[in-house]
This record gives sequence, C-alpha cells and structure tokens, in this order.
Amino acid sequence: MAWTFFTVFCSTIVAASALYFHIGETERKCFIEELPDETMVVGNYKVQAFDKNANDYMPVTSGIGMYVEVKDPSDKVVLSRTYAAEGRFTFTSHSAGEHIICLNSNSTAWLYAGQLRVHLDISVGEHAVDYQQVQAKDKLSELQLRIRQLLDQVEQITKEQNYQRFREERFRQTSESTNQRVLWWSIAQTLILLLTGFWQMQHLKSFFQAKKLV
Repeated sequence: MAWTFFTVFCSTIVAASALYFHIGETERKCFIEELPDETMVVGNYKVQAFDKNANDYMPVTSGIGMYVEVKDPSDKVVLSRTYAAEGRFTFTSHSAGEHIICLNSNSTAWLYAGQLRVHLDISVGEHAVDYQQVQAKDKLSELQLRIRQLLDQVEQITKEQNYQRFREERFRQTSESTNQRVLWWSIAQTLILLLTGFWQMQHLKSFFQAKKLV
C-alpha cells in the first residue's frame, strides 16, 4: 500500500485546516498534526467520485467507506476505525508531539472508476467544540457562552505555550547532543592525525636507517 504524507498544520495560533485530495484504490494518505497534550481534534470528511454524466465530482452514495487511523508520537494507536463515505472522527491527544492521521478506502473493488476526491476539515482545540450545542445543553446565556469560549481559548493558549517550551527543551537537548558529538569527532580526528604523523615519522626513520642515510 502506497503511503503519502502531508504536513497539514503546525499548531501555533490557527487551529483549523481544510483541504481536499485525491486518493487511489491502494493509496493511504497521512497527515501530520503537531498537538499539545490533552487537546481535542475533530475531523470532518466527505468522499466524492467522478460522475461522467455530470462531468464533476459527486457525493458517494454507497459502496465506499473510509478507514481512519491515528498514531501518537510514541507510535501508539489512538484511533482505528472504519467510517462511512461521509462522516466525522474525534480523538484527544494524551501526549504532546506529532500525531499521524491516515485515511484510506476500506474497499479494493470500487464501484466507481478512477480516483476519489476526499474533502477533509480538521479542527483543533476550542475550534473543535460545537458551542451552539454546548449552549443548548448547559442552557447558557450569550454572555456565559462567550466567557466559556474565552476560558477555553486561554486554556488552549496555555497548552500551546507548554508545548512550545517542550519543543524548545527538546531542541536544546538535540543541539547539545550534536555539539558534544562534533567535539568528540574533532578530538578523534586530531588523535588520528597525530598517530598517523607519528607512524609516518617512524616509518621514514626506519627507511633512512635501512638505507644508511642517517
């Protein structure tokens, strides 16, 4: 199965992305999302097939489903499920870092010729929350709902800041490790050059002594 990777989004300030892509029968499209810990992600997708009569892509009515798999930075499966041709998947990150979201068709015998077009909309953090539903469920006023949104935004910003500090610490450790390796490699090269020079001097000395030149 062919794998294709896309880097969709590096979570900083904007927390939603929408795109569409074409997928073949044996293809698997994967997307990388950098997420803080304990962050909710919602993905809405819709599969379309090319209709020759309409000369355009039309919604798929039957015969096609999408298999969605999500892995966290430690390669642990967070979500693995087969959905319909149009649907929504949700998961929550439990560790900070790159999460890989992969989609592929669950069928190898398509009823539709050619490639499929998949529309994908990914929302992260407070952007993934349906506040209209929250308002109806908790019976909140407009002011209470706005305060709830602001609190969620502050919480998400805090998570983003913690994640950026985590990335900075990881980058610093990588830089220090690289610098240390470069230092030891330089020392090793110097030692090798000194040993090679010493060996050459000894060899030349033996050669001149054998030729009775010294």
